[in-house]
Amino acid sequence: MHNWEDEVIKNNHLREKNILGPLATFSAQASRRYAEDEADALNIRPPFFHDTDRIIHSKVYSRYIDKTQVFFLFKNDHITHRVLHVQLVSKIGRSIGRCLKLNEDLIEAIALGHDLGHAPFGHDGEEILDKICISEGIGRFPHNAQSVRCLMELETRPKPTPKPLNLTLQVLDGILCHNGEDISEEYYPSPKKTWDDFLAEYEHCWATREVKKFKPFTMEGCVVRVSDVIAYIGRDIEDAITVMLIKREDIPESIAKIIGDNNRDIINTLIKNLLKNSYGKNYLSFSKDILTALCELQKFSREKIYQDARKISQNNKIKNMFALTFKQCLQHLQEERTEALIYKDHINNMPANYAARTKPARIVVDYMAGMTDSYLTDYFQNFFVPKSFGTHI
Repeated sequence: MHNWEDEVIKNNHLREKNILGPLATFSAQASRRYAEDEADALNIRPPFFHDTDRIIHSKVYSRYIDKTQVFFLFKNDHITHRVLHVQLVSKIGRSIGRCLKLNEDLIEAIALGHDLGHAPFGHDGEEILDKICISEGIGRFPHNAQSVRCLMELETRPKPTPKPLNLTLQVLDGILCHNGEDISEEYYPSPKKTWDDFLAEYEHCWATREVKKFKPFTMEGCVVRVSDVIAYIGRDIEDAITVMLIKREDIPESIAKIIGDNNRDIINTLIKNLLKNSYGKNYLSFSKDILTALCELQKFSREKIYQDARKISQNNKIKNMFALTFKQCLQHLQEERTEALIYKDHINNMPANYAARTKPARIVVDYMAGMTDSYLTDYFQNFFVPKSFGTHI
């Protein structure tokens, strides 16, 4: 190794020693499932920083750009898509992590990877795929576990020698346990978790979708879990106002006076309150009044935004689109029609033993979960909507 590389690695260690606190996850603690060609200790990129590189260079990451966050079928360039959401989670998480002297590299990797497994058409698409999985007898469809599946089983590093991404336990576990829909009074880590513990929780998710009881391995994982809430709760309000589902004055005064009625104030209030109530402790928490207002805002959003009659008015059509696409893809797979898109755009890009070890219905679910909103819509229109032969006079 050249002297400059020794110096960089030495400086990386010094930076962590001087900046990180006792609850932080240090690079030396990083655990990989398989040996690396170049050991983490000899790499100028710290392991969690390196994991972020592998995530953002993955194919599944590039598909964030056209995946719905909440508002599908609304034509507006200023509403949040999945790619912006994960960036917001990363920024908020790093802000919290820096104040608490935690590892920002680990927070960033978890944040940017946490929603890779989301289906097209957001949580509505996730629910549709979940029902398909149940009806096919192949388990469930939890987007958090699908995110891990993408990074641990489906994606490989580029040829000529395809290899698993081999991300660290700390990153994969943080992704698995991120569940931002569940707001907790306190966020404790589970610091003694092993690879076996993590894999058992991973398999459990496919059977039940249950993740609430799982605690992240690290404090950084806890930060991402709460940052997910902070990132979407105010932003969804702004997007709903933008597409005219609600007006700002619709937000109950009991909520607005405690945490604010706009994204800027909501984020600022939640971060500062979290830091005030968590600094110097081995867990994260909000004050009781803030927690109550946050839960009320989540309930308000569920009733007035996520379940708004206009927003869900096309859901039956979307369900039919998913169902017909699934049925056709499964048929193409069973008939071994290798010219079909499920082969060209999915199976041919998977690890060599993927098709042999994966149930056909799960292969189709993997394929559909990886679709963007526009890819699924285009697929459906191409195969199920009649095409014009033009005008002939």
